[in-house]
Amino acid sequence: MLNKLYTVVEKSHEKIVLQLSDERHPIFQAHFPKHPILPGFILIDMMAEILNDNVIYIRQSKFIGELLPNDTLSCEVLSKGKNRNIKVFKNQQKVSHISYESK
Repeated sequence: MLNKLYTVVEKSHEKIVLQLSDERHPIFQAHFPKHPILPGFILIDMMAEILNDNVIYIRQSKFIGELLPNDTLSCEVLSKGKNRNIKVFKNQQKVSHISYESK
């Protein structure tokens, strides 16, 4: 499902930069055809995939702004043991905050 939805532009222990695909991707076609946005749960799945995490508990998920096709996202990652705290930015504005525990 996440195949070709995003490209990792930069990745370190504390920062991930992603480029989302265009509106032709099936995720954007399904959510929503006339106003494609990235669903919040897919953003969580993307972060877990990139960080090789198996999420067992979502502590917090806050989605402040829309993530659209072709957007570039900058993600700040803070890891403490099995806990991840991720802030997602678009155009230097915070659009999401995710906190989860993984196996």
